[in-house]
Order: sequence, then C-alpha cells, then structure tokens
Amino acid sequence: MALHERAGKPAQQRDLVNIPKLMSHYYRLSPDVTNDAQKVTFGTSGHRGCAFNKSFNEKHILAIVQAVVDHRIEAGIKGPMIVGIDTHALSQAAYVTALEVLTANGVQVIVAKNDEYTPTPVVSHAIIAANRVQGAGLTYGLNYGLTDGLIITPSHNPPQDGGIKYNPPHGGPAEGGITAWVEQRANEYLAKQLEGVKRLTYSVAVTTSLIQERDLMAAYVEDLEQVIDMQAIKQAGIRIGVDPLGGSGIHYWAKIAERYGLDITLVNDRIDPAFGFMPLDKDGKIRMDCSSPYAMAGLLVHQDAFDICFGNDPDYDRHGIVCPGSGLMNPNHYLAVAIEYLLSHRPQWSADLKIGKTLVSSAMIDKVCREQSRSLCEVPVGFKWFVEGLADASFAFGGEESAGAAFLRRDGGSWCTDKDGFILALLAAEILAVTGKTPAKLYAEMVERHGESFYKRIDSPVNPKRKAKFNQLVSEPLNVSDLGCEAMAGDAILEVLTHAPGNGAAIGGIKVVTEKAWFAARPSGTEALFKLYGESFVSEAHLEQVLEQAQQMIERLLA
Repeated sequence: MALHERAGKPAQQRDLVNIPKLMSHYYRLSPDVTNDAQKVTFGTSGHRGCAFNKSFNEKHILAIVQAVVDHRIEAGIKGPMIVGIDTHALSQAAYVTALEVLTANGVQVIVAKNDEYTPTPVVSHAIIAANRVQGAGLTYGLNYGLTDGLIITPSHNPPQDGGIKYNPPHGGPAEGGITAWVEQRANEYLAKQLEGVKRLTYSVAVTTSLIQERDLMAAYVEDLEQVIDMQAIKQAGIRIGVDPLGGSGIHYWAKIAERYGLDITLVNDRIDPAFGFMPLDKDGKIRMDCSSPYAMAGLLVHQDAFDICFGNDPDYDRHGIVCPGSGLMNPNHYLAVAIEYLLSHRPQWSADLKIGKTLVSSAMIDKVCREQSRSLCEVPVGFKWFVEGLADASFAFGGEESAGAAFLRRDGGSWCTDKDGFILALLAAEILAVTGKTPAKLYAEMVERHGESFYKRIDSPVNPKRKAKFNQLVSEPLNVSDLGCEAMAGDAILEVLTHAPGNGAAIGGIKVVTEKAWFAARPSGTEALFKLYGESFVSEAHLEQVLEQAQQMIERLLA
C-alpha cells in the first residue's frame, strides 16, 4: 500500500465525515441480509461496520443486543450488564438502541455516571471486580448473579465506523463459540425483520429502575496502584505528555494525576465525532491508530517537552509510547521491553507464570523469555486467546503486535482480561522512574544482546472469493512441499504452521519459519484486508526477500 501524499498532515475539511448524514443513515438505511457484506459478522473484536454501507445500522444493533440477551438466558447469566461506550458518532446512537433492547428484556444495566465515556479496560476491570465476590453483582449491591458487558466501539477505526463487542463474565472478549452463536442468532432476527426483538422507547427505558449509574472511573483509578507502581512515578517526578486522540479515556488522566500526584499534561483535549484534529494515517484516512507514526504526528511534535508521552485509541485498549529523541516505539519493541521489565520487577509473581504472545508478534519476545527462563505460549491473532490465562492468573502477560496487552496485578492476581491501554502507558512511566532509562533505551540494549529485528506488515485489499479460498487452504495442515520450495531467503524452512504451537488452535492463516526469519499471512477478521507479516534478524534487505518470496508462495497456493 503506497504512502499517501498527506500522511501525517492535518486533516482538511474534505477529509471529514458528514456526521448528520451518517446519523440519518444509521436510522433510515436497512441491511440486505442476502448480502454478506451487510450481515452481522463478528471478527476478532466484535461486529464493525459503517452506516453508509448498511453494515452498521440500527437494525444491526437491535438484532445483536437481542441475540446477546438470548445467549445470557441460555448461559444462565442473570446479573447486571455493564455497558461501555467510546467517542465515535455511531457509538452514541448504538448505545441508546442497546439500552432500549436491554431494558425491554428486563436486564439490569450499569452505566457510567454523568454520561461519561467508558473505555474497554474499565468495563473489563469492573466485570472482574464484580464477579470476584461470591454471588457476583454484590460490588454494586445487586445480588442477581454473574456480571458481563457490552462495549460499543469500533476501536481505532475511522470516524464513520461503528462497532459492538460482548465481554462475558470472564471480562474479556467473547470466545469464538459465543460470537458465532450470537452472529447466527442476530442474522436470523434480521432475516425475520426483527420479529422477536424486544424494545422500549428510550424515553420509557430511562424511567425504569433498570438503568443504574455508577462511578466506574473512580473505581478504576483508585485500583491502579495495585497494578502499577504509581509512587515510583510520583517520586521520580516523571513529566508525562498525553494525547487521548479524542478517545473515551480523555477525562481519566486528570483523575489519575490528582489521585496519585502525577505530572500529566494533555496536549490535546478535544472531543469531536469527526475527529477533525487528527493527522491523516498512512493511507490518507482519519484513523485513531496509536501505533501509527502518521496518526500520532500530533503527539510526536511534543516528544522532547516531556520525559515520556503516550497516546491511546478511542476505546483505550491500545497504547502508543513516545520517547524523547526516539519517537513512537514499534509496538513489538515495547512489548518485549515491558515483558522483560515486568519479569524482573514483580517479585510476587510466580516463576511458573506464562507469557502469551500472538504468532505474528516479534521473535524478540521469544528471546526475552528464553533469557528470563520463562515459559512462552504462542497463540493465534486475537486477544481472546489470553483471556483464560489472565482470568485464572496463569498468564503473567498477554500481548498483541497491534499494541494491545494486559498483565497481572503486582501481587499476581487478575487485573483485567481485555487489552488495557492505560496500564501499558503508565508502565512506560514506571519503567523510566525505576530504571532511569526510557523503554526505547532499554530496547536498544536488548538489540545489543539479541540482535536487531527487522519487522514489517503489509496490508492489501482482498476480495471475498480469494479470502474464502485461502481460508479453505489453511483449514488443514500444510507442509513444505505445498509451498513449492524448501528454502526462504536462502535458509531452510523449519516449520509451516496453520495451527498455533501454544494451544493448537487454527490460526486462520499460515506461518512459515526459518532459523533467521519468519512470515505469516492471514485475512483480517474486521476489515477487507489481507495481512502479511514478516520478521528478519539479518537485515532490511533480507526481510524484503522474505516478504517477496512469501507473496510468491501465497500466489502459488491460490493459483
């Protein structure tokens, strides 16, 4: 994908979405259930779409939320549901629709007080806190059984997109079995013109006793010192710059600074459903991707004014770390540093705890785990694969190459089971406070010990036909002979994976490994993109050889 000529430059008026038109289409356009592109489709992070394309409209939310209610009944989940929301325009509309369905079904709903936005990790943390007590729900004085949650967000997606994801009582993203069930039931409701979907008008819903406001922000902020050494950050006087990217955590930073006496400055305090303050991403679109140096250009200009800077995406499940003089850290680099630091600075953690990584994350993490004599568990793409381990505290850390991760409390207990951009950001400040070195400096030292990693991801459009054929090919094991060659970039192919070594689950793609490099290819679970990842510990030129040969292998497979 070629770099757009205005990548990293301020958005102009012509780049902005027409919000009134978007909202009108949410309410007035109806999906065609015979068109796969307009059906409910749960990827790795719930259902996402756009009202303009009839892939995220009011009828989708009515059907999805009723399907989730049906799942709760089948699963015997009788407690309150925590509903979170980010700052996308469609999120507010979908939030109202969701409350209409939940209250009509008699579901007790917990929402943030004062119409506050609610980040994904805050919902996960609240679910864990509620269900930690025997009988669950008792945290909020509601003895109705297990608590779960809905989060209305398309994460870092462009302003015109909407999204919704379900977190069961374990607090993390729903497993594939649950999402497949909800997806099928929701599409059945759409096919039947929403017959069977219960709904109250919003004006009636808000008069019921079913919607209760709680100070979710205060509960989360108060507990942060159990997962991050906030006193170390305070005592070191770390000067922190934050760009919330107009996201759901924007009001949390002032509370965090006040509660722990931290020096935190917001370099951007704007909330705008068109996200008109954002620089354009690499493809010329507005996208709140805190792992992209182009989307983070607004924060990068401040990097030398602070000791450390962070940015997060709209639902705060991702993190971007900016170090003075070094710029935005590659997510893989920061994950490796975070894991190494935590393993050597959390004395209460058991040596038996596992480190979880997705199979498209850097092999530098493998090297760190070997150096620390810790067990590594490599799983398919998707944070849902870390949920069980984070819930039962058998995983110390779970992280994705796309800048999403979570880890345990300082005492080794479960903190949350979804990606938490707050704690990964604050950990960077803790690392600096305790070691006196930025994460970028620590990564440079890591490279001196283990060699330099050259990593790249290439996204390209994919049509449904090629995607389906590829998925069919990788549904069964493949071997070297299937690739049509025995070597890659001059090195013998050691492994051809279609299932993850950590848990044996299908990876929805292919990974090819040599002694010095690897590549992985898979269709996106949330966008019409084909993703090709590669890493070399030799050179940039060697990585390009790997990726070129990878594309040739894939074309042979699809021929």
